[in-house]
Amino acid sequence: MSISLGIVGAGQFAGHFANLFKLHPNVDSVFVTDILPERAEELNQRLGLAGVVDSFEGMLASNVDAVAIFTQRWTHGPLVVAALRAGKHVYSAVPMAISHAEIGEIIAAVRETGLTYMMGETSYYNPATVFARKKLAEGEFGQVFYSEGDYVHDMDLGFYDAYQYSGGAEWKRTASYPPMLYPTHSIGGVLGALPAHAVSVSCIGVPDQRGDGVFDRNVSMFGNDFSNATALFELSDGGAMRINEMRRVGYPSPIRESRFRYFGTEGSFEQLARVSVWQDKNDVYDVSELLESTATMSPDDPALAKVAPALRDAFMSGHAAIHDVQRLPIEFRGAPNGHEGSHHFLADDFVTAVSTRTLPPVNAWTAARFTLPGIIAHESALQGGTRLPVPDFGDAPAVSELRALLPEKAL
Repeated sequence: MSISLGIVGAGQFAGHFANLFKLHPNVDSVFVTDILPERAEELNQRLGLAGVVDSFEGMLASNVDAVAIFTQRWTHGPLVVAALRAGKHVYSAVPMAISHAEIGEIIAAVRETGLTYMMGETSYYNPATVFARKKLAEGEFGQVFYSEGDYVHDMDLGFYDAYQYSGGAEWKRTASYPPMLYPTHSIGGVLGALPAHAVSVSCIGVPDQRGDGVFDRNVSMFGNDFSNATALFELSDGGAMRINEMRRVGYPSPIRESRFRYFGTEGSFEQLARVSVWQDKNDVYDVSELLESTATMSPDDPALAKVAPALRDAFMSGHAAIHDVQRLPIEFRGAPNGHEGSHHFLADDFVTAVSTRTLPPVNAWTAARFTLPGIIAHESALQGGTRLPVPDFGDAPAVSELRALLPEKAL
């Protein structure tokens, strides 16, 4: 069943997904809107989309079946709720929202409408997370009792340019965005592998010392001066999870900006920028090659001659060998990818969920478990590390329960 889709926000990131949605065999048309009309028009022309809509409200009033939201990170919550209430399925860039209340409103809207919501969290498809899920399912970890997730993305390596592009003349007000309010690239890689959720947290925020007006409380629209933060979470299975969100760090973010570790009673996994290892009680096994994602290659790239035929599709589209590329639409082969091979899976899982009326992997309830712990961690940091309980919205309901809410004429 084909769907139509509207892109909301035509910034630097949106084009990657507009292209994939356009390529998907179950999407018949893609429209775009932006508060800066020239950006929407440029994206429409460059990718040959179906047209430009003059506003977000206009997109909601249109006949598109779904919207994909790529606006500034603190705006997602209210836009998602408005779109669901307008009868649209929703794909949202991370984070889900920036408050407990906003997350609750999204979950309530999904329950009341039966529509699909998916948060586009890349770390769920990170090769390390896929590897850990597999090892856990095979019982090779034993009991996982401690895990770590790091999002190590230095401001100097891309974020200054991104905030200036999106924030205009007052970009420093928004560049101070609190690190723990953008927690899903770290938390999602841990909880995307483990059948657990956070129940309490203690977090330490590190005030910035650069002195350039970014992370300055007097400038920040968030009143924030933390550029780095570290949180220790208690998990529902009795284990512990440590999360780092770093924006001032001597680390090569472009090589690997999210990295993970999982320690079990029988086996463990550890990851650095260029090395990933599996360990048991007998030895250490280098699994770096299995988990290494690649840049998009041309089909006639000489490097492909060295790759086994069964893995060539993965290499040509920027995936890792551990990724199940056979499940993806053939139209995605050779298409640009990103975030260690996750973009293709994100686009396909959303379209598939809408088309088949099923829950996507990172549905509203999973997204809440990836997002809300960071929000509470930031509150803990503001209180000097006080241990705070992390609320939970529970497991996702059965698909049949949500389908019953969806009008028959809806997709």
